[in-house]
Amino acid sequence: MIVLGIDPGTRHLGWGVVRGEGNRVSHLGHGVIDPDESLPLAQRLVVLEQGLSEVITRFSPGVGSVESLFFYKDATAAAKLGHARGVVLLALARAGIEVFEYAPSRVKNTVTGHGAADKRQVARMVRTFLGLAEEPRSDAADALALALTYLRRAPIEALLGGREKTSRRGNAAALRLLSRSARRG
Repeated sequence: MIVLGIDPGTRHLGWGVVRGEGNRVSHLGHGVIDPDESLPLAQRLVVLEQGLSEVITRFSPGVGSVESLFFYKDATAAAKLGHARGVVLLALARAGIEVFEYAPSRVKNTVTGHGAADKRQVARMVRTFLGLAEEPRSDAADALALALTYLRRAPIEALLGGREKTSRRGNAAALRLLSRSARRG
């Protein structure tokens, strides 16, 4: 399965593509779409959509893993992030790609083992896990971490019969199911 991770932003949109085959994960590509910051917001959104469409065409992912919206103290920043997420969700939907969304703390916890990890820690773990020659830019590292999160969370979601359950009780139940199936199999 090919997974496209996307870290939305109106100034820098990170993307990362990985392939998961059983327990093997391989890096296919990553990058950052950087619209000219002097452009009006609407034009930057067009640049983001065009760049993302090129990535989708190039890699033909089966799944999109996107950072979910979280609360900002700055309403303007939250609104701009919402615009970028809208472009991302639209591009994925137009391509017929199923979308999974993960909170930043879930992604950090999945990749580093700590939900409050900083960007450098995430980039370092992504580099190590994927065997990259150097750490990707933080936006691309976050996008690769989103793709890896999908690959690690998908088996749990399948056992739960659908989308990820976010409660502690649901996560504990999923871990018990995984533990039982590992002992049986």
